[in-house]
Amino acid sequence: MRRARARVGLLWPGVAAASVAVVLAALLNRLVPALSPAVVAVAAGAAVASVVGVGERLRPGLAFVSRRVLRVAIALLGLQIAVPQVLALGWQSLAVVAVATGVTFAVTPAIGRRLGLSRGTSLLIATGVSICGAAAIAAMRESTDLPDEDEAAASALGVVVLYGTAAIALIPLLAGLMDLSPAQLGVWTGAAVHEVAQVAAIGATAGVLATAVTVKLGRVILLAPIVALTAYRQRRLPAAVRTPDARGTADAEPTPDAGTPPDARPTADAGRRRPPVVPLFVVAFLAMVAVRSTGLVPAAVTRALPGVTNVLMAAALFGLGTGIDVRRLLRGGRAARLGGIATAIIAVTSLAGVALLV
Repeated sequence: MRRARARVGLLWPGVAAASVAVVLAALLNRLVPALSPAVVAVAAGAAVASVVGVGERLRPGLAFVSRRVLRVAIALLGLQIAVPQVLALGWQSLAVVAVATGVTFAVTPAIGRRLGLSRGTSLLIATGVSICGAAAIAAMRESTDLPDEDEAAASALGVVVLYGTAAIALIPLLAGLMDLSPAQLGVWTGAAVHEVAQVAAIGATAGVLATAVTVKLGRVILLAPIVALTAYRQRRLPAAVRTPDARGTADAEPTPDAGTPPDARPTADAGRRRPPVVPLFVVAFLAMVAVRSTGLVPAAVTRALPGVTNVLMAAALFGLGTGIDVRRLLRGGRAARLGGIATAIIAVTSLAGVALLV
């Protein structure tokens, strides 16, 4: 009991700060529905870190919400997805989603390396842009053993907020100029825009809410296989590739100590955790999708779930947002450039698919 009280005492300042941020994010979302609580929470975390700083008392609680609470939120996200609903979109829409997501996720890290970005930053930007924004970034960060995970996550979150918010204005404008039909606009929005809330904002304004959100949830389903396969691949990578050398280069080969027998040298894996083959919260996410797809979840639960998930996700993303150094992000134009390129890739690829198939 004493141990539990001590842990609560350690966590409550950070958890309380995240709770206040969630309330403010929810109020702002009511005033400006286009601003999702998750996006507002990330921005609030970055603002707090940049203006007043994050004290040591807050760090344990913020670490708790940005990891433990986040995993619960991602698992509950699965309860919003009914597979029969997604399949009802038809093979054409599903093909657009699969190709646009797959191409963006595969190509973006290679472009990031050409720009000189780290493996972690390139991977997380690819994940956030191609799948479902901040939630996907956080899930991938939790599932893989990235040497620069905090800095990479901060850069990727900043990119998703920047370009996802811009899409709310640009997508309807471009759709009007290209004279897309409502069905085409709905599929394009769901296949190209980063956050579920951003998709909902565009869909509600343009009158294509149901199609856009259902297509987007089809993308969200891809979170589980992509994260699991990446974690599995990461687990099989040589230690020299997973671990940066003293210069911070993730691709550097280790230099053996002269005269030291091979079996006496310390391995790069010593003291480092290896990511699980399939993270437990990813398994929970898939289980929740399966439960929702049975049709047995009460309607009252399905109506309440988005609100609960948004609250938990906003709290977790406030914690992650406190790791964003805004001044450093503004100076580091390469991450923003990669985010813009990745956003253009998924937008153009999905638009081409929509023009051909929908």
